[in-house]
Amino acid sequence: MTKTVGIVGARGYTGSELLRILHRHPEVEVVWAGSREKAGEPVDDYPGLTFSDTDPEFVAANPVDVVFLALPDGASASFLGVIPDETVVIDISADHRWDTDWAYGLPELFRDRIAGSRRIANPGCYATVMQLALAPLIDEAEGAPVVFGVSGYSGAGTTPGPRNDPDRLANNLLPYRLSGHNHEREATAHLGRPVRFMPHVHPTFRGLLVTANVPMSGPVTVDEVRERMEKAYASEPLVEITDDTPELADGTNLLGVLLGGFTVSEDGRSVVIVGAEDNLLKGAAVQAVQNMNLALGLDELTGIL
Repeated sequence: MTKTVGIVGARGYTGSELLRILHRHPEVEVVWAGSREKAGEPVDDYPGLTFSDTDPEFVAANPVDVVFLALPDGASASFLGVIPDETVVIDISADHRWDTDWAYGLPELFRDRIAGSRRIANPGCYATVMQLALAPLIDEAEGAPVVFGVSGYSGAGTTPGPRNDPDRLANNLLPYRLSGHNHEREATAHLGRPVRFMPHVHPTFRGLLVTANVPMSGPVTVDEVRERMEKAYASEPLVEITDDTPELADGTNLLGVLLGGFTVSEDGRSVVIVGAEDNLLKGAAVQAVQNMNLALGLDELTGIL
């Protein structure tokens, strides 16, 4: 039986990607897509659908099987108050990524917790690739891994600001929130070990790259690192391991995550891993659909591959 879906915040970058994926999903139908600014206009990414002026009253009066909350941080509470407990809610904001009553939606690491859940917190884009890069080595890390990150400006959303201003970004690299970034806190919480993260914005629309330096408790070789990564993700079709060093462009339009560039210091006690991802796909919309599929008992990659 086809499941019904509603999206709150459907006009943003992530909402648009969600609509494109869900339009080809064989098991679900989007019945409303919320946008106050575009209410009444047709949805280009989902032919036959019109944007609705979606407020909590509308959501309460138009129940569906699944609700995606593609809203700014801090905006979900008024909607959650009117959504029935049996409805699957996938919050793409950071509001519930530390809430133990919600499943944390990184399937490659927490699949069993997500399956059948009715409240799922979608991970942040950087936090996704950071955790996948670090998880196979984190138990043998000594001290905090340090991660340098660069992303396209779509990660800053549609609200105008320095991080999505083309003039400010032209021929530039913009560092921001160099300590205490939400995704640093997120990776630290769910890996159970401190992580240090330094994000930057690059003047391209999408794509994301991280370079992680992991201090190890004992010496390792490049071959050992590669073997651990391959073993960890051997059954994960959205995680690809490569001997090459990923570049920012490799993450653009990528459905999953690409991990490579494995390098070890002369003493074997410092490991470098490079990860590429599309911040709007595996970093947001693709992962949200993975989580929906797991919650509904569908094959995890339905509508994605």
